[in-house]
Amino acid sequence: MPTPTKGPRLGGGPAHERLILANLATALFEHGRITTTVTKAKRVQPLAERLITFAKRGDLHARRRVLTVVRDKGVVHTLFTEIAPAVAERNGGYTRVTKIGNRKGDNAPMAVIELVTEPVSPKQAVVKEAEKAAKKAAPKKAAPQVEEPAVEETVETPAEAVEAEVAETEAPAAEAAAEETKEA
Repeated sequence: MPTPTKGPRLGGGPAHERLILANLATALFEHGRITTTVTKAKRVQPLAERLITFAKRGDLHARRRVLTVVRDKGVVHTLFTEIAPAVAERNGGYTRVTKIGNRKGDNAPMAVIELVTEPVSPKQAVVKEAEKAAKKAAPKKAAPQVEEPAVEETVETPAEAVEAEVAETEAPAAEAAAEETKEA
């Protein structure tokens, strides 16, 4: 057996470790949450997240790659049809490890690893929308913008409204006449 690069292997050999992790991932996808030791939970988390990423792709090649690890076709079907659509908006972080204390018999540190099924927080969604709006607005800012005069909202009597309309229609005519005299 080759010397492991990062500490001892789970179960002794590399083949046994792969089997342990595959069984943990299968149980996680089947039940949604499992209780195991902290070490096993930390080791199965990247494997489970990678399998969920394959399931999000959803094509035949991804299904076959998942089937090399998870041997139960029913669990793979559940992964592709139920779990992957539930986490479609997430870019990662599909699992959560929570430490729960030590086991009674051998005092081993225990943890619960579970699938994160709640939707992405609304705050993150608002931030993403704001970033998209900022990207769309950035090219528009480069173009010259014409500022419109501020319109004051005041309550006018009907007589004042008529006088204001007459003044507005006469002002452009007076400006046009002034421009014609300058050109001549």
